[in-house]
Amino acid sequence: MLKALKLLAKELMSYDNHALSKALKRQARWIQRPCVNFGALCLSPVKAYSAAQIKRIRETNKASQAVFAAYLNTSLSTVQKWERCQKKPNGILLKLLSLVDQKGIEVLL
Repeated sequence: MLKALKLLAKELMSYDNHALSKALKRQARWIQRPCVNFGALCLSPVKAYSAAQIKRIRETNKASQAVFAAYLNTSLSTVQKWERCQKKPNGILLKLLSLVDQKGIEVLL
């Protein structure tokens, strides 16, 4: 991978502005291709969880709010707000919740 990037950088340095622009657009199209080049790295979308579902996940794994927060590397107040519908998990925390829901809290150990 590093070798390919070095070759690409060397190639791009030899271009004039117009050719450089075309080469960058070609690379951008390759990067934006949907999942064809990445196989197993293509992940399905993660569903949103309601407050009741988050509480169920936590209780199923026999964790207090504080322990659950520690496993997810977030604060106790964040977990409390999730369970009171004051805040919704997003990003990586939503993905972690999904993993814990599917495979149990052991997946985070």
